[in-house]
Amino acid sequence: MFIQTQTTPNPMSLMFQPGREVYAEGSKNFSNAREAMASPLAKRLFAIEGVTNVFFGIDFVTVTKGEDAEWETVKPQTFEAITNFYASGETVMDEEKLAASGTAIAEDDDEIVAMIKELLETRIRPAVAEDGGDIVFKAFDPESGLVTVQLQGSCDGCPSSSVTLKSGIENMLMHYVPEVKGVVQAGQDDGEMDLLDLADLHRGRK
Repeated sequence: MFIQTQTTPNPMSLMFQPGREVYAEGSKNFSNAREAMASPLAKRLFAIEGVTNVFFGIDFVTVTKGEDAEWETVKPQTFEAITNFYASGETVMDEEKLAASGTAIAEDDDEIVAMIKELLETRIRPAVAEDGGDIVFKAFDPESGLVTVQLQGSCDGCPSSSVTLKSGIENMLMHYVPEVKGVVQAGQDDGEMDLLDLADLHRGRK
């Protein structure tokens, strides 16, 4: 089995591409070993010392390590864990299929929320996925005009991306949805969020 790797904007995260389907449902994030109990593959990866987060995409796995861990140690163990998983014949998830993506439009969404989700789904998620991450809609506050999102995979904690928020997601949402006044990361009070540079979305990146 040949597994390719790809760097991400976050030096603590690496994408591993096994050349076959990983998670058909779209994306799934595991922030600790407890969450990984439902996934045989995620459990194997969290058994590697230094692994702090595991993210599944349709055809890739993004592994995030702690600052004290070295890729020269974590990387070969990740190769081994992924190879052994596929050789075992186990399923990626043991639990029932998860709900639709956090950017999927629900029947009870109002027009503004539906527009926000459509932009996230069609314009922003594809770009984020190319760098081993994902973005999930969490909430929209009509009083403040703030959209709350959750970054997953390599985008979560990327040190080089905070300054790109206003030239990327925020500007795009404010342009197409006038009711939006800003975008914040879930769990951050200061309004800053880590995000890969999405400014080129304005240039029609597919």
